[in-house]
Amino acid sequence: MLTQKQRDLLLFIHERMTKGDIAPSFDEMKDALDLKSKSGIHRLITGLVERGYLQRLPNRARALEVTRLPEGYQKPEPVQSAKSSVKQAVVNAISDLTSLPLLGKIAAGTPIEAISHEGDYFDVPAAMLGHGEFYALRVEGDSMIKAGINDEDIVIIRKSDRAQDGRIVVALVDGQEVTLKRLRRQDGKVILEPENDAYKPRILTPDRVQIQGELSSLIRNYH
Repeated sequence: MLTQKQRDLLLFIHERMTKGDIAPSFDEMKDALDLKSKSGIHRLITGLVERGYLQRLPNRARALEVTRLPEGYQKPEPVQSAKSSVKQAVVNAISDLTSLPLLGKIAAGTPIEAISHEGDYFDVPAAMLGHGEFYALRVEGDSMIKAGINDEDIVIIRKSDRAQDGRIVVALVDGQEVTLKRLRRQDGKVILEPENDAYKPRILTPDRVQIQGELSSLIRNYH
C-alpha cells in the first residue's frame, strides 16, 4: 500500500508524462508535493521503485517509466504530441543526466569537519561518469589551485577506499576532518599534498587516514 505522498508523486509523474513530456525535475516534484527538500523526493521515488510502481533507467536521472498505477485509478490515453528536431534534442540532453548526492563542502585548504551525508542533489551529464558509485562535493579553499581546482568548484568523486599514489583523493583524517589532496606514500607514512605553495603537506600514519573517494571530474563555477 502506498502512502499518500507516494500516491501523489506517482500520479503527478504519470499525468505529466501522458502529455508527451519528459518526467518532471526533482524541483518540480518538490514544489508539487510542497516538500522542503529534494532528498524527500529521492526517498519517495526509491520507495515507488521498490514497490514496482516506477522504473528508473540507469544513469538517467529523469528517465522514469510508470509501470503500475494505484488501484482504482483509471489510466488515461497518452496524448501524442509532435516535437520538432530541436525540442527532441533538448529532451534527449536533459534525459541524459545523472542525479548525484551533493554531500556538502570539502576543504581544499585547512580540513573541515566531516561531511554530512544529508545533502542536496546535483545533475551531471552521464557521459562524465564511468563505472562505480559517485557523489558530488563543493570545494572550499584554494590549496588545489595548481591542479585546476578552485574555490566553489564542484568535484565529482568516485567512491573508493583505496587509491594509487599521485591521485587526488577525498581523505578522512582522524575520523573527523575531510580534505581534498593528492595522495603520496613514503617510508610507511601517508602524505596529503596540496597543489599550492602556500600550504605544506600533511604527513600522517596510515591508521589516521581513510580514503573515501577519488577525483573523477570537475565542474567549474565561474563567479
